[in-house]
Amino acid sequence: MTLSTILTRIDTDLDNALDRLMELLRIPSISTDPAYKADCARAADWLVEDLKSIGFDAASRPTPGHPMVVAHGGEGGTHVLFYGHYDVQPVDPLNLWNRDPFDPAIEETDKGKVIRARGASDDKGQLMTFIEACRAYVAETGKLPCKITIFLEGEEESGSPSLVPFMEANAKDLTADVALICDTDLFDANTPAITTMLRGLLGEELVITGPSKDLHSGSYGGPAINPIRVLSNIIANLHDDTGRITVPDFYDGVPELSDELRSQWEALGFDDKAFLADVGLSTPAGEAGKTVLEQIWARPTAEVNGITGGYTGDGFKTVLPSVAKAKISFRLVGTQDPLKIRDNFRQRVRDQLPPDCSVEFHDHGAGPASVMATTNPAFAAARAALTDEWPNPAAFTGSGGSIPVAGYFKTILDMDSMLIGFAMEDDSIHSPNEKYDLRSFHKGIRSWARILDALSN
Repeated sequence: MTLSTILTRIDTDLDNALDRLMELLRIPSISTDPAYKADCARAADWLVEDLKSIGFDAASRPTPGHPMVVAHGGEGGTHVLFYGHYDVQPVDPLNLWNRDPFDPAIEETDKGKVIRARGASDDKGQLMTFIEACRAYVAETGKLPCKITIFLEGEEESGSPSLVPFMEANAKDLTADVALICDTDLFDANTPAITTMLRGLLGEELVITGPSKDLHSGSYGGPAINPIRVLSNIIANLHDDTGRITVPDFYDGVPELSDELRSQWEALGFDDKAFLADVGLSTPAGEAGKTVLEQIWARPTAEVNGITGGYTGDGFKTVLPSVAKAKISFRLVGTQDPLKIRDNFRQRVRDQLPPDCSVEFHDHGAGPASVMATTNPAFAAARAALTDEWPNPAAFTGSGGSIPVAGYFKTILDMDSMLIGFAMEDDSIHSPNEKYDLRSFHKGIRSWARILDALSN
């Protein structure tokens, strides 16, 4: 049996695959709202029965929150763990939807046909691309192409409170050669991507206190220290004139791009000007000498996310504030140590305090970056398989944000992850009128079939 017959099966069975996806989309599995607890369990049970129908040994596993779906099947080849989530975001504001969010439909748009429903892209449509690829293999060959574990979560949209304990308790049951995560995008409509770099995150809040109470600026302005001025100087000193971050030893563990990866990114034809123009900007403001893609995917940052102090209401009040606060986030790459950076940042702030000022720090989380070992042959095999399906060659890309489960697969299960998804930037995930391109669904199924074929060999 050849890959071509499996791809043909996918093409001829597309209408049935859509019917199955529509069934799943009709289940309002909103994990954040206790009113939908039974619907989350119903979605898990639906997936269990569907997986059983194609030969998986599947079960809904209880947690203190919503159940996990775990399924095993196949043998031989690369053992893959596929991760997705069946829970969805709330639909509010409902009045901005053009149709019932849990009454899915195929709609015509100026860019082609789309599947319109809550969860169509995030993440039911995405996870069903993989299940449908498995279904096509079983239908044509009577078996799965390789050893496959499927792991579907029901709390991703509500902070995954049960995820880490469940993974720790079931590590042996979940460990495989490589993890596949579908909750990501295409680079563009014709270019698939395998995300191999995820930035980490460090969040810090600093509270600077000067005088014991707010003061009248006419009486005390001049001789009294102003915490806002102190805070402003600290923030201004976070970067030098080239955009580099001045926290001591901050760049320890920051790698330079390899020539191969740089060539892949250059070949993507990313338009820096258009990217900034979309949000009303024109000039890159980050680290000098680094492209916009490098700045987003492969370079660390320090950004001020909020400042408060003094009088901020309507009108004007000539107050000299007692307290000034700022929230600052650091995006991290490579092997940067968030705890070391936290210590060095806090000491740098203390070193800049003038007399009569004190500082308190509040921790808002710290997590390292995830960098996948692309030397694993599975990565090259998957990239070649994706390239065979799409108009443009696939690329190893980075992500400006973080996907926590990828880090947990590394730290808890010692597995690298391939993040491969087929969503588009305009899918309106988490927003009204969420959609998933029909082309993404169809070619996503075909892509996974090609990847599984490559990994089975």
